[in-house]
Amino acid sequence: RIYFLKKFFDYPVSLKWKTLKNMGLLRTIKVGFSYLKAIILKRKENSLEDFYINRFGEELYKMFFKNYTERLWGRKASEISADWGAQRVKGVSINAIIKDMFNKLFGIKSKENTETSLIEQFWYPKFGPGQLWETLAARIEKKGGKILKGYKVKNINIKDGKIVSVECEVNGENVTISGDIFISTMPVKDLVCGFKGEKVPKDMLEIAKGLPYRDFMTVGLLVNKLNLKNETDIPTLGNIVPDCWIYVHEPEAKLLRIQIFNNWSPYMLKDPKNTVWIGLEYTCSEGDKYWNMSDAEFTDVATKELIKMGIIEKNNVLDSHREKVKKAYPAYFDTYSRMDELIKYLDSFQNLYCIGRNGQHRYNNMDHSMVTAFEAVKNIKNGVKDKSNIWNVNTEKEYHEEKK
Repeated sequence: RIYFLKKFFDYPVSLKWKTLKNMGLLRTIKVGFSYLKAIILKRKENSLEDFYINRFGEELYKMFFKNYTERLWGRKASEISADWGAQRVKGVSINAIIKDMFNKLFGIKSKENTETSLIEQFWYPKFGPGQLWETLAARIEKKGGKILKGYKVKNINIKDGKIVSVECEVNGENVTISGDIFISTMPVKDLVCGFKGEKVPKDMLEIAKGLPYRDFMTVGLLVNKLNLKNETDIPTLGNIVPDCWIYVHEPEAKLLRIQIFNNWSPYMLKDPKNTVWIGLEYTCSEGDKYWNMSDAEFTDVATKELIKMGIIEKNNVLDSHREKVKKAYPAYFDTYSRMDELIKYLDSFQNLYCIGRNGQHRYNNMDHSMVTAFEAVKNIKNGVKDKSNIWNVNTEKEYHEEKK
């Protein structure tokens, strides 16, 4: 759900009585007229701001999207490509929400036609997403495959329209690894800037160097209590709120989302009945004041935000952990508008397959990122030269895999 004005709103925003009550009569009237205006006076979608206003109206946009988007990307929504909304928000709009509401009212359930952001159930690994990759690694090694860990790719050697080898650094030594096929999940910027052996066209290098990213930080807090009451009809272990994610829309907050790991899977906690592991999510830029803070300093900033929002008390915190991830979010501005030119150049390398979020500079969910890998493997096995199916994953409205 969304946490706004110290109240809970459904995510995506629903039209339930509680939503209208939480917004208040005057704000609800403004939202209604604003949406009617958006229906009549459609904007040309040149930016993410246009995308949101066309689907929700200006008032809802200002309440639930404007500030959040600026915190997430460090840019105004008017400066970000509408592609981001088309990819992540997809077909969600007031119309889609009303349709979903009536389907639920009359007991109509259709997994095939449900907008992806409105899906309420999905599979999740017992011990978290890392379990997927631990299992995959074990299967690869069981079949005789070898996984090299701790290798940092320094250069990618190219010749005659192919990748011939990669130069890596491991334990302070330089190692060159040759291969027939190369599948890349590294950031497109680093990939192209790492090409050696043949000169990279000036315009391609310019696009790659200009691709923007947002870096990510998360603070995990182990607490013995949340000050949030479970006022839903959903039973939970320890009677905590049932949310997996809480989107934070409090105007002064820097915090974007709160994860409640107990609700993803109680098996990830030692004592899920009496303690709660929460993850506090922030975006920043590598080298800025928050990135450069020590773990203790930034954990203190995050904890104080939660206390101010009334979610925990200071004496509730039992343990903490901080993680920093560079280039976690490929962004849709600056030279991203020329990404199609760069894709054409990358596809000219016969034995190179770009997959995943960073590999394609596309802000996909994990499931879609995995599908790009499936498509790449199909092409390799079947000798398919055209790579458009790999790049086209999640460019249409429907999921490629079966919805759960």
